[in-house]
Amino acid sequence: MAPHGGRTYKIGEAAKLLELEPYVLRFWETEFPQLRPLRTSRGQRLYTEEHLELIQRIKHLLYKEGMTIEGAKQRLDDLQKWGRLLQDIRREIQEIKRLLNRPKS
Repeated sequence: MAPHGGRTYKIGEAAKLLELEPYVLRFWETEFPQLRPLRTSRGQRLYTEEHLELIQRIKHLLYKEGMTIEGAKQRLDDLQKWGRLLQDIRREIQEIKRLLNRPKS
């Protein structure tokens, strides 16, 4: 079974799916801390579905929106912060619902 319970892709497969060259993926790994593929014992890169989604988002920011690498990094950091905030809010709402649904004694 693949790590994270899903399919993994070698760098060539991932690059082909995303219509990028493998050297672009290797370069982006050095620029975007969020992009850290898994490694086999032989050092071969393995990308998960989550990696592919992130790469697609990076590609969109750089190629479609025309952002610089620094701008794309900032956007991804902002999205990550908002995601964490939304998770915290969701947890708090679930806790409030649990308290409200608790049987009264």
